Amino acid sequence: MKFFEDIEIGESATLGKHHFSAADIKRFAVRFDPQPFHMDEEAAKQSHFGSLVASGWHTAAACMRLMIDHQNAEAARMKTAGQTSARTGVSPGFKNLKWIKPVYANDTLIYRSEVIGKREVASRPEWGLVFSKFSAVNQKNEPVYEFEGALFVERRSG
Repeated sequence: MKFFEDIEIGESATLGKHHFSAADIKRFAVRFDPQPFHMDEEAAKQSHFGSLVASGWHTAAACMRLMIDHQNAEAARMKTAGQTSARTGVSPGFKNLKWIKPVYANDTLIYRSEVIGKREVASRPEWGLVFSKFSAVNQKNEPVYEFEGALFVERRSG
């Protein structure tokens, strides 16, 4: 992860892809969102979705996994290049969460992030806040998911 001062508004990254198989959708739903249209293909056919769909929380969890994997890969790349990676702190939250379109069994989503803002933190001079928009499109390039998140990022001068 770059230091706060080195992050530019408008920077974007592809975080990766996630395939939503029927088995994975059902496995996630049983544990975290047990609704018929997530767990049972016949019940899903009778729902307004018309077919098995992933839980919105499954879509979000895949995004978080890919985001962490991307940050870890970037930190490893920086270490290999002899650079110091900035620490990250907690996220103070998110806003504008949208599940735009259902994610059906066998959809593959591509997740992306884009830096949309930054702010210094007077009460914590060693940290800055970075605001990013996260989004996903399906294999047809249709938007299916987005939200705006914030993350504390270590300052080089902090």
